[in-house]
Amino acid sequence: MATLSILEYPDKRLRTIAKKIESNSSEIQQLIQDMFETMYDAPGIGLAASQVNRHLQLITMDLSEEKNSPIVLINPTFEVLNHDTDDMQEGCLSIPGFYETLHRPKHIKVTALDKDFIVQNFEAEGLLAVCIQHEIDHLNGKLYVDHISRLKRNRIKSKLEKAHKLLNN
Repeated sequence: MATLSILEYPDKRLRTIAKKIESNSSEIQQLIQDMFETMYDAPGIGLAASQVNRHLQLITMDLSEEKNSPIVLINPTFEVLNHDTDDMQEGCLSIPGFYETLHRPKHIKVTALDKDFIVQNFEAEGLLAVCIQHEIDHLNGKLYVDHISRLKRNRIKSKLEKAHKLLNN
C-alpha cells in the first residue's frame, strides 16, 4: 500500500470530471487500498479518487471512530428522498484547515458498486448522506467552497495560495 498525494484547492485538476470505471482490475483494487491508507493517514472520513489525481468514479469512506467500517462506492449516484436539509459543518482534505456549514438534503438513496463490483442500493441519512454528497461533488469537479459565498471562497483561496507559496520557497 502507498500513501498518495492529495491535491489542494485551488489546483485546477480538482475540477476534472471523473470517468466511470468499466471493469474491476488489480489496479483498481490497489487504488482502493491506497486511498484508504491515504484517507486514514490524513486523517479524514472520505476521499474521492479525483482528490489524488485519479479521475475515476471511486470513493472511499469510513465514518467510524475505530476506522473499522470501510465503505467503497464505485460509479455512485444518488437521488434525493426528502428535500429537508441537514446543516452540517464540512471540511475537506483538499481544503485543509477550513470548515463551513452547508445545507444538503438529509435523506438520499444511493446506487453504486462496492469493492467487489456488486450493485448496492441503500438509503443514507445524516453524516453518511452529507459525506456521500460531498464526495460525489468531487467526482463532478465540484468542491464544498462552490456552495458558499464568493467572498468566503476567495478568502479561502487566497489563504491557501499564500500557504502554498510559503511551502514552495
